[in-house]
Parts: sequence; structure tokens; C-alpha cells
Amino acid sequence: MTTNRPEPPAEDGDSGARTALPTVGVPSAQRRRMSLIVAIGGLVLATDIATKTWAVQSLSTDPISLLGGALVLTERRNPGAAFGLGTSLTPLLAAVAIVAVIMLAVAARRPHSRPVAVALGLALGGAAGNLADRLLRSPGPMRGHVVDWIDIGSWPTFNLADSALMIALVCGASIALRTARRSTP
Repeated sequence: MTTNRPEPPAEDGDSGARTALPTVGVPSAQRRRMSLIVAIGGLVLATDIATKTWAVQSLSTDPISLLGGALVLTERRNPGAAFGLGTSLTPLLAAVAIVAVIMLAVAARRPHSRPVAVALGLALGGAAGNLADRLLRSPGPMRGHVVDWIDIGSWPTFNLADSALMIALVCGASIALRTARRSTP
């Protein structure tokens, strides 16, 4: 005996109508959210690589000062993690980045809402951008230094991948708080 239970409406504004694709078996709303993750992650990664390439070519000898020196575009290499921590742990940081990218890719297979998809796309693109530096930049694979190029004075120098990761973190925290409020009686 089968029961015909309607599916609940999607959380991200979709009509709730879900049609499974015969070849994939994934609801169309979920496929759209997965496509959003890929698009955002790819855009972040491509933009990060392009801006780091530009920074290496243009800023290593001639920094650019903007806004009266409040913003300086300058090339710096960071062997460590955020805020210059763990500078002697570059291979470990590269391994952690590999695991993080894999975990984000696995999580991206089943995004539950559009906001979650946006956060996952930002995180995946940002993590992949910095991982590319760890794998491909000098002094060598798994020891590469991340290119940072945005200096706002009172904050450590950073790059677009770092920005995407921070925005993803804020989005994730916001989603978690909103979800917690909904589930609290």
C-alpha cells in the first residue's frame, strides 16, 4: 500500500513542485541550488586567481595607495593561516584545505535552501582559491604561500578568497541563528 504525501514547499521560494529528472533522480529545485553553488564557487575561484595573478605581476614592486592610504594594494605572501598564524605549518594547512574543499564539495551535493547554496558556493570558491596557491605557488606543492594583496591598515593583508570565506562564515552563522530561532518553542 502506498500513500501519496505531498512534498513540503521548498525553503528558498520555489513553488514546491519537484520533478525528478529520469537520468539523475535529483529534484529540479535541488539541481538549481547545486548549479548556484557551482556558479558562485567558480566565479569566486576565477576572480581570485585573476586578481592574484594581477597582484603578482603589478604590485610586487609598485604598491597602489588609495583613499589617502587607507587602502593599499600590495603583494604579500602568507605561508600561514589567517592573521599570519602557523607560518611553519604550511604543509598541514594545505592538507586541511584539501579536506575542507572535499567536505564542502560533499555538502554541496544536497543544499537545503538557496541561502545555504550561496554560503557553500562562497566557501567552496574561497577555499579552492587559497588551496590553489598552496598547491601551485612557490616554494612548491603543499608548501606554497598564499598571495594576499588588499591592505586596509589595521587588519592583516587579505585576498578575494579570504573575503569570500568570511562572507560565507557570516552567511552560515546567520542561517544557523535563523534556523535555531525557528526551532525554539
